[in-house]
Amino acid sequence: MSDFVPGYEASSWHGVGVPRNTPSEIIEKLNKEINAGLADSKLKTRLADLGATVFAGSPANFGKFIADETEKWGKVVKFAGIKPD
Repeated sequence: MSDFVPGYEASSWHGVGVPRNTPSEIIEKLNKEINAGLADSKLKTRLADLGATVFAGSPANFGKFIADETEKWGKVVKFAGIKPD
């Protein structure tokens, strides 16, 4: 697509979310264990084989990433005049 639309960039991503008001101890435990799993060389290799890039991090970093993605794609939606059916 970027061959035809200069500056075009799009990707998909996956993450784990929890309900609002989940106790911070649970969030910290999940984050620690998920990051440990993502650090495993076998899992990293398998995900790379599937075309994925692993980004482990903190809940705050993931929240910022989601906010940034929402802002970026919100601009695209508004510019294109996209409306829900």
